Amino acid sequence: MRDMERHLLAPGYVLHQHAYRDTSRIIEVFTREHGRLSLFARGARAPRSTLRAALRPFQPLLISWAGRSESGNLSAVELAGDFVQLPAARLMSGFYLNELLLRLTGRMDPHPGVYDAYADALHALAKQDSPEPALRRFEKRLLEDLGYGTDFSVTDQGERVVPGGFYHARPQRPVIRCDSALADAVPGTSLIELAGESFENERTLRDAKRILRAAIEMCLDGRTLGSRTVMKALHARN
Repeated sequence: MRDMERHLLAPGYVLHQHAYRDTSRIIEVFTREHGRLSLFARGARAPRSTLRAALRPFQPLLISWAGRSESGNLSAVELAGDFVQLPAARLMSGFYLNELLLRLTGRMDPHPGVYDAYADALHALAKQDSPEPALRRFEKRLLEDLGYGTDFSVTDQGERVVPGGFYHARPQRPVIRCDSALADAVPGTSLIELAGESFENERTLRDAKRILRAAIEMCLDGRTLGSRTVMKALHARN
């Protein structure tokens, strides 16, 4: 029998966890070098467990475990860097990011660029008044890294998108020029700013949300996101 592979102090985040037997947990983690993993945190629910306080979402961690596949036994966790505290109003945005990673990334499939984009998004959510720019930037980078991105700066004819033009931006297809009278026509300014990840303009934010969410819906292939359902319900109540 092969020896168990041991991984020490891998940068990662806890995406989700649930109870396992009486005192343990199963945790889903997203690591920079190894991608998404499912780990058994044995004894993590015990009152005196050293793991209990460390296994929090949105915190940069150094994770150690042993195993031969995407499932292993967690051995140690420690906080890496500064403690990240998301305001209560931003928690659902954070859970939305986590759910995207759970639904759209494969196990043992590293995406260092996505990992870095996730870390950037969490820090932005902790500091910014509006979560929208951080969410749109992460969605764009996630789609690009997974191979589902679109070059919003050029058309299907190889022409540069211009501010005065209007365009169709469809999931996983090139941008095409269109008539400004069409209901879903997007001004060139919005696409140029989306390509440059500049989300200071309200019109750009609205257009980016519609375009990127349509691309994510295609990737989800009919699956729903619980965090998005909750956010819609909360907005409807306010």
